[in-house]
Amino acid sequence: MNRPPARTALSAPRLASLLLATLFTVATPPLQAQPAATDTPACTQDLPPARLYGFWELHLWPADGSPDQPVSTGAVLFEPHPEYPGSLRGSLSRSAPGNDRKAFVSGDVEDGEFNLDESADGVAMDAVWVGAPRDCGRELAGDRLPAEGRAASEPVLRFLLRRRPGW
Repeated sequence: MNRPPARTALSAPRLASLLLATLFTVATPPLQAQPAATDTPACTQDLPPARLYGFWELHLWPADGSPDQPVSTGAVLFEPHPEYPGSLRGSLSRSAPGNDRKAFVSGDVEDGEFNLDESADGVAMDAVWVGAPRDCGRELAGDRLPAEGRAASEPVLRFLLRRRPGW
């Protein structure tokens, strides 16, 4: 014989307890996420060079312009510097009027500051990059300045380097 399932009576204290639990759950807003470690400057103070090795996407724009409208884009490859432990060396390739530009780069992050030297021939310095890591080293941002003694016609450019996925 098929009988309907038996109903269990809820006692007044049990019913009150369930109602309060339901009310508490509905009325309490979800916990707000704590700021991620990437939001703290401590993660960029002692950024080891190994965290910067790999390919980076490059965007350059005028100091009075917008990063949404870069005047040059390209890529940078950072590798360990063979002569200076704790430093970076690599190459960059970027768009420019006429032909693309290629250059050698060398630099480091020290005390939360990113510094990079750029040289087209590997001897004379063409530009210096000064900036800071952001998002715990997943981005590097700052200014690309003509090196001392270089043509004043080279403009100051803002830069953003973003780590490419997979590195």
